Amino acid sequence: MAKLELRGVVKRFGDHTVCDGIDLDVEEGQMVCLIGASGAGKSTLLRCINLLEAIEDGAILLDGIDIAEPGLNPQAVRARIGMVFQSFNLFPHLTALENAMLAPRRVHGKTKAEVGPQVEDLFTRFGLADRMHNYPDQLSGGQQQRVAIVRALAMRPEVMLFDEITSALDPQLVGEVLDVLLVLKEQGMTMILATHEMGFARQAADKVCFLKDGRIVEEGPPEQLFANPERPETKAFLARALK
Repeated sequence: MAKLELRGVVKRFGDHTVCDGIDLDVEEGQMVCLIGASGAGKSTLLRCINLLEAIEDGAILLDGIDIAEPGLNPQAVRARIGMVFQSFNLFPHLTALENAMLAPRRVHGKTKAEVGPQVEDLFTRFGLADRMHNYPDQLSGGQQQRVAIVRALAMRPEVMLFDEITSALDPQLVGEVLDVLLVLKEQGMTMILATHEMGFARQAADKVCFLKDGRIVEEGPPEQLFANPERPETKAFLARALK
């Protein structure tokens, strides 16, 4: 049984179908990269997995249990599935450390003394030990995004979702954020990334899924999908993306 299984996931906004019967298996410890043009459904799919969007049809199974069932507590699910967005969404009036400690204290009811050592260890692990008492406006974009990742990890999730987390960064800052993902991969974190970073997907992913018009058109290991795609739509996209 895969850690995360999507079966026939459908999401519509009005008459527009954004996810059109998506099936996907993500094994424990896998990094899966979602690629495709803007509007293909990558971000919406991640938001459905995190229960930020309700699906119209299908199932989302975490350890075999359908978390998309109406009536389930989304907060309990989000404690197990962390998500990091394009924008950092840090509270400007809180320090980096306070931002990262807020959710575990509020959701799990832990004290600052209980949460502090674990969160400080995360800051140290990702090269931010000297920045955890800074406010967001005192940090670079890359540092803010790393703080956002630390904040998600502070909840000790089992699965992490990343939605185009480098798209708002200057090119020279992209590498430091992608390096964090490589560390998480080495530590066995299960991850799904929506990304335009083709080189990173090719280098680091266990599986790459090409989405078009709300469907997974083709999926496979990166060495196969990038070097020898089978579908003409995949070939056309990669020809543009890899210029």
